Amino acid sequence: MSLPEELAAEFSDHLYEGKVNLRDLLPAELQRFFAILGQSSYRTGQLLRWLYLRRVSSFEEMTDLSHRLRSRLEEVAVLPRLRWANSSNSVQDTTKFLFALPDGNCIESVKMRYLEHLGPGRVAVCLSSQVGCAMNCAFCASGKNGLLRSLKAWEMVEQAVQIQRLLDPLQERVANIVFMGIGEPLTNLRQVLRAICLLNCGDGFAVGMRHIAISTCGVVPAIYQLAQKQLPLKLALSLHATTDEVRSRLMPVNRRWNIKELLEACKVYQQATHRRLTFEYIMLDHINDTLADADRLVELLRGLRCLVNLIPWNAIDHPTFQRSSNNRVRAFQERVNSGGLRCTLRCEKGADIDAACGQLRLRTMRGDA
Repeated sequence: MSLPEELAAEFSDHLYEGKVNLRDLLPAELQRFFAILGQSSYRTGQLLRWLYLRRVSSFEEMTDLSHRLRSRLEEVAVLPRLRWANSSNSVQDTTKFLFALPDGNCIESVKMRYLEHLGPGRVAVCLSSQVGCAMNCAFCASGKNGLLRSLKAWEMVEQAVQIQRLLDPLQERVANIVFMGIGEPLTNLRQVLRAICLLNCGDGFAVGMRHIAISTCGVVPAIYQLAQKQLPLKLALSLHATTDEVRSRLMPVNRRWNIKELLEACKVYQQATHRRLTFEYIMLDHINDTLADADRLVELLRGLRCLVNLIPWNAIDHPTFQRSSNNRVRAFQERVNSGGLRCTLRCEKGADIDAACGQLRLRTMRGDA
């Protein structure tokens, strides 16, 4: 049976195998979908709860919908899923998942337990926003094979849903979400914001905005766009250097928007959202980890309410980079703290399983996993 013309026209951007992909629709769009089918608006809440609270995979399981409606949904709609392809478990309470997309490409997600201080059973999940990455940061595995495509909203949300299914028997829940996996979220901003809407929806996944973070390498125009939304999201900036010379060598994005332009955008974002910013800083031996770098970092970030998060480098194939020694990291951290900034060292969660972005996917593509 062909899709009715009205549905095909209304949801042309959300079709999957010739039917409407209900996982890709926002609540208002679902309400419109049911209206076209002649159904009451309360069906929207029912469907959202089945998809994101009960996490079913078929219309047949939606037992509070009439048999006639379920049959109609089978005719015009679909509920695609990601397929689990591989995983790695760490002794540090971290699990990395490799998910296969319907087109055969793979993406990564990471489950981390580090929220015990906020209550029992709370888990953080790191989601990918693209297949590969165009940013080509020298220290990162995500962009080693370039950008293949951006993910749609449902493909991002489904990563969290799949992980939550595994957590259900353990009575644990996804309480924090970070868009810090493969890809640059701000070059896929529209779909990321749609995914956040679904993850935040009260009838859906119900993760609070303040518990959702976006990490960016510094796509300045998109930071301004995000500021205009005035959403109480956390924003993490991958800085990784204190001079344009070094940052441009590590991160090609800096050749387009330099450190000054990035920090100006950060100030606007903070003024709009009143959220503390996080600056991520990977420690690379004798490249960006000197005391002079620490002093410059303090000066660069002066006036911003922020946290500096030092990150031990997870090695990938690279001829010159080495991880900073513990002594150099400690001296850097103490220097930044003494300058008046709060500076923390990220607790490693998964170094034994190559949990940094893109590593499991890269090993799988090379046939090493």
